[in-house]
Amino acid sequence: RAKMSRIEYITPEGLRLDGRRAKEARRIVVTMGSIESADGSALVEQGNTRVLAVVYGPHEPLLRSKAQHDTAIINCEFSLATFSTAERRKRAKGDRRATDTELTISQTFEAAVMTHLYPRSQIDIYIQVLQSDGGNIAVAVNAATLALIDAGIAMKDYAVACTAGSVNGKVILDINHAEESARGPVLTIGTLPRTSDIALAHLVSRVHRDQYAAMQEAAIEGCRAIHTVLRAAVAKHTAKAVNKEAS
Repeated sequence: RAKMSRIEYITPEGLRLDGRRAKEARRIVVTMGSIESADGSALVEQGNTRVLAVVYGPHEPLLRSKAQHDTAIINCEFSLATFSTAERRKRAKGDRRATDTELTISQTFEAAVMTHLYPRSQIDIYIQVLQSDGGNIAVAVNAATLALIDAGIAMKDYAVACTAGSVNGKVILDINHAEESARGPVLTIGTLPRTSDIALAHLVSRVHRDQYAAMQEAAIEGCRAIHTVLRAAVAKHTAKAVNKEAS
């Protein structure tokens, strides 16, 4: 641990290990609709983190007893590819962390999807982290939003997520794995940009109230920037689909 604390996460010039400034998000690359067998899909690369989200539905619930007469069930399955991290440890079936992540993501989309339009039905979101380099939950939310849009699922708003952390007392945005390894606090915030509602707040490690407020403010600002990128990706994908149909 003593060795870890000597790592200079931010240089005197204000640059991080990967060359970004404190409040700078990672570069985002989006591919939508590449899985033809699915109703919707999206691959989001945020820095070196790569997440694939695939959506099926709405369809009749697999267990009819679980059907809700006035709303849809959001079912989420989250997994890390065995090759996604440097650690090659096997993940136990029913992994507590994965189960918690699935619940967190499901609840986020219960707030974002117009579930009342799909009574007695189920919407499945399958998420796989292909490459893990920090902010897995946030990138998963962003990928799932685009996959749902690709599937034509009606949504109140985009669900957009971003992380913020704190190293050496300084708030940093959209943290990578090396920065997560500093074992400082990490906050993942998911917003519905139109109303500025917070649909997701996930904190790892304790933090002082003032520091939490600063991290939340940074994460919300990051969500705004990421929202712009996601909207542009959807517009590009939609235009491509329209041109394809026209030809």
